[in-house]
Amino acid sequence: MGQKGRRARPHCLLPIPHCLPMKFLDQTKIYIRSGNGGAGAVSFRREKFIEYGGPDGGDGGKGGDVWIESADGLNTLIDFRFQQHFKAATGGHGMGRSRHGADGKSITLKVPTGTQVFDEDNETLLVDLDKPGMKVLLAKGGNGGFGNEYFKSSVNRAPYHANPGLEGEERTLWLRLKLIADAGLVGLPNAGKSTFLRAVSAATPKVADYPFTTLHPHLGVVSVGEAERFVVADLPGLIEGAADGLGLGTRFLGHIERCVAIVHLIDATGESATEAYRTVRHEIEAYGAGLAEKPEIIALNKIDAMTPADANRKRAALSRAIGKEVRLISGVSGQGVRELVNEIAAMLRARREAETADQGPAEAPEEWTP
Repeated sequence: MGQKGRRARPHCLLPIPHCLPMKFLDQTKIYIRSGNGGAGAVSFRREKFIEYGGPDGGDGGKGGDVWIESADGLNTLIDFRFQQHFKAATGGHGMGRSRHGADGKSITLKVPTGTQVFDEDNETLLVDLDKPGMKVLLAKGGNGGFGNEYFKSSVNRAPYHANPGLEGEERTLWLRLKLIADAGLVGLPNAGKSTFLRAVSAATPKVADYPFTTLHPHLGVVSVGEAERFVVADLPGLIEGAADGLGLGTRFLGHIERCVAIVHLIDATGESATEAYRTVRHEIEAYGAGLAEKPEIIALNKIDAMTPADANRKRAALSRAIGKEVRLISGVSGQGVRELVNEIAAMLRARREAETADQGPAEAPEEWTP
């Protein structure tokens, strides 16, 4: 009796879209096409009580353009995984009474800042959207055709022809995202990069006791005091041969190109810290693109799992072997983390001041005179 009239509850077979986690995508292939121009019209004026007629066919409208724009608030190209084809609208056709066709609607592709656009060969760089708000034309719409009114002259009073609209441009492009961060965390798999990022920012990358827990880059904003902040990128672990295409690091090494400094984390509990450093350093140098010349901060991580004497002994051995200063930190206990953050902030601050000094003082604007 109680079940009578009650509608059965439907079973949900598909996940709710807004509950799905955001996926990271840093490379995708798209197809774009600008709009065709509208055709011109062939028309003649025929009205009662008007003695003189003549051609009055209007021109066709211009086809829509395809633009690309870098926008704040985006950090992945995942939207282009579900839609790869983009086509602007065709221009309207001309009509009689000298009516011109409307221009086709243009489309703008919104991408994260740091996106590069490559030609179909995936090697020829067309544009680098490294600043927010940049807007670049990718494909221009076709011009509209002239109507027969355009062709009238003193020797041709009644032209019977009009031009068709020009076709739009069709292109195949590659979009490649290189994250814009101030500092990039590098190291072998399971070096504790994700744990360090959790300790210094509000980012929540996956942390587990096995290698390759980080499968895509993570960004975290680190606050130093009340007014100073910088962005840290946690990159997937590198292995030997990453620059030649092995492991997960080959396609993510490009994200370091935009970093001002490199923070190299080494597992202090590993067998050989010197060998771990040299493995990652070799891949950075083999990749090229100026990565080897970037400022580098080296830190032994996970010192909470060893005695202070062993940690200092390992730091001294690594420092002698590579000829560089080494820090001791623990992403779990927080030991040495704040000091390392302050050092990164100081390095970034000095780098920005040096770049500002190289650019020289800003020129005063000239006074406008009519």
